[in-house]
Amino acid sequence: MSYQQQLSPWVIHKLLPNLKHLTVTRFRRRPDAEAYLKVLRESQPQSQFAIIFDSGRTDYAASAES
Repeated sequence: MSYQQQLSPWVIHKLLPNLKHLTVTRFRRRPDAEAYLKVLRESQPQSQFAIIFDSGRTDYAASAES
């Protein structure tokens, strides 16, 4: 994860078929992401979006497999 991505941990994803997703944009603050999500939902009502917090840590997945 790059330094720029660490500065903006709130990510909006567009949900696609077959459990895929497309990263739309990143934000530093959740309220900013929620406001942008509202605009996206109004402009693209047929699409689905989700906000996630990307901590950049992947070691939890490895420990879950053990």
